[in-house]
Amino acid sequence: MEFFPHPQGLLGFEIFWEQASDASALIRVYEGELKGEGPWKVGDAVLTVLGCHGTDAELASLFADWKMQREMGVVYPSEDEIFTLARSYGAEV
Repeated sequence: MEFFPHPQGLLGFEIFWEQASDASALIRVYEGELKGEGPWKVGDAVLTVLGCHGTDAELASLFADWKMQREMGVVYPSEDEIFTLARSYGAEV
């Protein structure tokens, strides 16, 4: 999962975005002002750190699967590739 400042709020890449045949389906702008110090709020969305009290068990399981894939050698895009893609969606990086 990746998040970037965006003129309209926050640009987010959902988990497994890099494996989707159409990554745009998993990349979206959360509109609104970023508020808080964790959990954070952007518009109607609430962002929490995975692993904190009250973590969504399904999301934690997905993240564990994603992390295992990284450890098994499944390639994740480079930081430069990620930043280039984020900029193509209007992110301020």
